[in-house]
Amino acid sequence: MDRRLFTQASIGAAIAAALNPSAFAQSAMPFEQVKVFYGFPPGSAGDICARRVADKFGGSNYTKNAGVIDSKPGAGGQIALNLLKSAPTDGSVIAMTPFSAISLYPHIFKNLQYKPFEDFQPISTASMIHHGLAVGPMVPATVKTVKDFLAWAKANPAQASYGSPAAGSTPHFIGALLGLNYNVELKHVPYRGSVPGVTDVVGGQIAAMVTPHGDFIANHKAGKMRILATSGKTRSPFVPEVATFAEQGFPELTVEEWFGFYAPAKTPANVVAAANAAINAAVKDKAVQDSFTVVGLIPFAGTVAEQLKSSQVEFERWGPLIKRIGFTVDS
Repeated sequence: MDRRLFTQASIGAAIAAALNPSAFAQSAMPFEQVKVFYGFPPGSAGDICARRVADKFGGSNYTKNAGVIDSKPGAGGQIALNLLKSAPTDGSVIAMTPFSAISLYPHIFKNLQYKPFEDFQPISTASMIHHGLAVGPMVPATVKTVKDFLAWAKANPAQASYGSPAAGSTPHFIGALLGLNYNVELKHVPYRGSVPGVTDVVGGQIAAMVTPHGDFIANHKAGKMRILATSGKTRSPFVPEVATFAEQGFPELTVEEWFGFYAPAKTPANVVAAANAAINAAVKDKAVQDSFTVVGLIPFAGTVAEQLKSSQVEFERWGPLIKRIGFTVDS
């Protein structure tokens, strides 16, 4: 069976299991507390999403107390998901991840230690992010648009670099496609999360970065870096003065990535339902939404089936793009 048919079959089975209350044995709830793995360093937009949502778990049918975040940064989020794969299947341990680790990594890592559509049970999405391209003091103030940046990069090849939160991440590929499509060599500099990369852009160590644009907002407003474009279908409500990639003539770079919660495969259906309800309630909470606003996150909760469907759409979309970029990792 080819990869596409295999993935579709896996997703169909997962949807059927998630929507069938008798699919798995029932599990006693609420838990005293749940642990949430997150695979990137503290301080980023994703980390804040995980913490703010988990903070609201307490008092729900899922858990008596707030969830605790266990940061496991490294390997573009793979460390956290490897730990989730071997975690108890009672629902007491879950993880939050951007969709790239689920839908993109199978196209990239030949020796990926987990099978996203077999080893994990989707629970719910939580927030959506628009990525952004931002430059720092290494790039002249006259560079105000994406086309300006490409022209500057072509004229200054030794300095033409961009960072991303991880090799193989969605921001990595946005930058790679930008350079590939317009015949400009942009050197990729991978980091372990957004925060150290943003620090280097502000410090003039690298020219630019592509990452969730919320991680740029404070420095953008302080004049320490400039966001040149955002990746949403429409302008970001947080920096409405910044035009999208599509508006500037780069529609192929329209990307809206989400953060979603997952449990180990075979987690009981009643636990998945309770966790989904807790996440959806948290995302509707005004305090949570206010904390999202600070880092450029858009509330985006939903059903198990919707999360599975979106994962499949992104898996299909990015496969040929990644093949064209030519990036793979053998280990």
